[in-house]
Amino acid sequence: MIVTKRPGAHELAVVSVAAPAPSPATSPVLVTGGSGFLGRRLVERLLAAGRPVTVLGRTPAPDLEKRGARFVRASVDDPPAVAAACAGKETVFHVAARVGVWGRYDEFYRTNVLGTRAVLAACRAAGVKRLVHTSTPSVVYNGRDLAGVDESLPLTSACPSPYPLTKALAEREVLAASCGKLRTVALRPHLIWGVGDPHLVPRVLARARAGRLRIVGSGRNRADMVHVENAVDAHVLAEQALTFPSAPAAGRAYFITNGEPVVLWDWINNLLRALGEPPISRRIPLGGAVAIGAACELLWRMLPLRGEPPMTRFVAAELAKDHWFDLTAARRDLDYRPRVSMAQGTSELVAALQALR
Repeated sequence: MIVTKRPGAHELAVVSVAAPAPSPATSPVLVTGGSGFLGRRLVERLLAAGRPVTVLGRTPAPDLEKRGARFVRASVDDPPAVAAACAGKETVFHVAARVGVWGRYDEFYRTNVLGTRAVLAACRAAGVKRLVHTSTPSVVYNGRDLAGVDESLPLTSACPSPYPLTKALAEREVLAASCGKLRTVALRPHLIWGVGDPHLVPRVLARARAGRLRIVGSGRNRADMVHVENAVDAHVLAEQALTFPSAPAAGRAYFITNGEPVVLWDWINNLLRALGEPPISRRIPLGGAVAIGAACELLWRMLPLRGEPPMTRFVAAELAKDHWFDLTAARRDLDYRPRVSMAQGTSELVAALQALR
């Protein structure tokens, strides 16, 4: 409120001025899954910005603790531990999840759905203002090509993998929980990669070197990917977007990618060539891969076989179909602009992998 004297009068005029929105720049935060690939990069970014950070996870991170992070060793589906970790926080980044293309549904449900419910309950009880939830584009899986689709696509309710099903349930509950006291948003980063990636690229290289990788389908399908630093940018921007009570991002989901769809098998083969590895040339029709995947799934259910099957119906579809997304909403509501291009990120990744060899 500002008080001014009216020109040519003796009365005082009262002019109302909207108070500036509180900045989250120094507020304490919790990052679930903060010792994972994306979570760790997010924690490092927050610590570098001087934020008080608490990490909840199952894998210790002594290096992050040395840098000032407080570590709570617990599973996200442990409600008392989650409640204690949320106390005193203004923002929660819920990155923790059970990922994978194979496994028991109840194990995915416990972490992805019950764990998310524990986070929501803890946020409400602790008066947390903002919840940024890490989802996945797989929540809109429908078995068809996804070419330039936007967030209007419905959440999946039928998928041969428990990961998309349980993440879809979790995202729905997170967005439904958004209100004046707790504003929520869901981000859907696709195929996170970069230097230090322990999942995507190492798995591709391992299968290629073992002779277990085949081009599925035509080999011309396009896919979006997102560099890990761009994914971190999106999380930080999402928190900032939730600062305003009338933020359009509240209660919404956003695809997060590099915005540069690549021909998936060209990108994989170029990466292999850069590392001195032979490119993938052997092919299998999509129908054949689906049939093999179904047979593998049956064997893994009937027999006590360890690890993931070499092929599943879900993986067959992911390797053969288009998966690229419209970033219009993220650009408009979050001011998201990918900083690290596919060319720059790939060059840095190749240099890092060559150095390791």
